[in-house]
Amino acid sequence: LVAAPVAVYGISTGFGALATERIPPEQRAQLQRSLVRSHAAGSGPEVEREVVRGMMLLRLSTLATGYTGVRAETAERLAAMLSAGITPVVREYGSLGCSGDLAPLAHCALALMGEGEVRDASGAPMPAAEALAAARITPVELQEKEGVALLNGVEGMLCQLVLAVTDLRRLLKTLDIAAAMSVEAQLGTDRAFASDLMALRPHPGQAAAGANLVAVMAGSGVRASHRGPDCTRVQDAYSLRCTPQVHGAARDAVEYAATVAGREMAGAVDSPAVLSDGRVESNGNFHGAPVGHALDFLAIATADAASISERRTDRFLDTARNHGLPPFLADDPGVDSGYMIAQYTQAAIVSELKRLAVPASVDSIPTSAMLEDHVSMGWSAARKLRRAVDGLTRVVAIEILTGARALDLRAPLAPSPATGAVVELLRSSGIPGPGPDRYLSPEINDAVELVASG
Repeated sequence: LVAAPVAVYGISTGFGALATERIPPEQRAQLQRSLVRSHAAGSGPEVEREVVRGMMLLRLSTLATGYTGVRAETAERLAAMLSAGITPVVREYGSLGCSGDLAPLAHCALALMGEGEVRDASGAPMPAAEALAAARITPVELQEKEGVALLNGVEGMLCQLVLAVTDLRRLLKTLDIAAAMSVEAQLGTDRAFASDLMALRPHPGQAAAGANLVAVMAGSGVRASHRGPDCTRVQDAYSLRCTPQVHGAARDAVEYAATVAGREMAGAVDSPAVLSDGRVESNGNFHGAPVGHALDFLAIATADAASISERRTDRFLDTARNHGLPPFLADDPGVDSGYMIAQYTQAAIVSELKRLAVPASVDSIPTSAMLEDHVSMGWSAARKLRRAVDGLTRVVAIEILTGARALDLRAPLAPSPATGAVVELLRSSGIPGPGPDRYLSPEINDAVELVASG
């Protein structure tokens, strides 16, 4: 096709609105190099190393399908860069999610050419040429089609979807544990979480969350203490009683997103695509809508999960609702403020998560002289979801800290073996129990690290 007289997009023509420009044969390799250099136009803070490496790996997977028309040696050198720990410097801004994540992937392709900035395996910044030379990797001299093949995909947003699914699966399990501590320490009941009640509304996520709550609260002395005829409570507040429904809905959103991610990872996104019958066809598979919608869905689920966690935490601090615990769980209320401001921190994060839940994928802005007139903004959805996942991690950590202090204050009543083990983990990790006010920020950060680690 390179030698054919018929114009083929991306091989013998320009790109985007310049697709009508015919490129003479002697300039077609230069066309690919120019494409990469001009598209490496990102700006802003560096993108995280795990995201860049994930993006490179997923693009390599697409190259390996054979539908992109690259030489084997080009794919092999991209693999060698990954193996050597060479990470291109990718900037936060530059992708509209159509035609894929162009600017982020262009920064990766630029490094493969031996140009631009990278970080080596130790994280040290250096020119790409130096890093490749140190790893004995020869820079790629791009040939026809290879530049566009390295750029035209959604791997940036897809990588962040995969990472978010992984993080949220772990976080939602931990959130169930935090909720069980809250229900237990607020003298709530697990009867509303019974499996036969969960089965009346057969959402799989709800069933899983309900089962987790029952298991974590099993054997609780605190719960047993208010099961007698003297208990006058008929039902718990929504933030306690509806925990399986909210946590379960978030779980189901995550599994939907995982399904989308699996389909994307099984695909080969490029335009033009090189088909097995020899055709090279332009297409719209690079549009990020399927991934962008899933990313925005997760941001909504994340905000809601954090919101119910904050409401459970707040109940601990109010003597009208905490069933005999001191105000703000303080040692000497008035002199001490206890966990008053820890809950403020949680509330501030939840407020931000609500703003981050506003979908990016409903936005669009036309580019490329109106040829690319509808874009997905999937990369933007991915970036705000990463911030939301971090926020949920912090919200969960503060609920666990608060629940643990409340369980300590219920002594001599014994918590369940599971929630007691969480309290013991906190204490053995250097987070002390109830007492006079102290510098709280380091304790919150320690709890955040425990939650993030699973």
